[in-house]
Amino acid sequence: MSRIDELTDRIERLLLRHEELHRTNALLQQQVAITAQERDSLRARLSAARARIDALIDKLPVHPGDAAEGHDEAPHSED
Repeated sequence: MSRIDELTDRIERLLLRHEELHRTNALLQQQVAITAQERDSLRARLSAARARIDALIDKLPVHPGDAAEGHDEAPHSED
């Protein structure tokens, strides 16, 4: 094989590899976009769940013993 044939063969392989990497990169970018959408959706669901939990906690009755132990009240200041 002549030197030019070797270079031609190598260039063709490099071009094929470039095309393959380009397709792989496009697929990876799609996967990143899908993953980012899923992450954003999960974050929104988590935020909504936290809001529901906070609302439920706010509805819980305060037990008299908790107030005496200072769990739900600000510390008493003595005058």
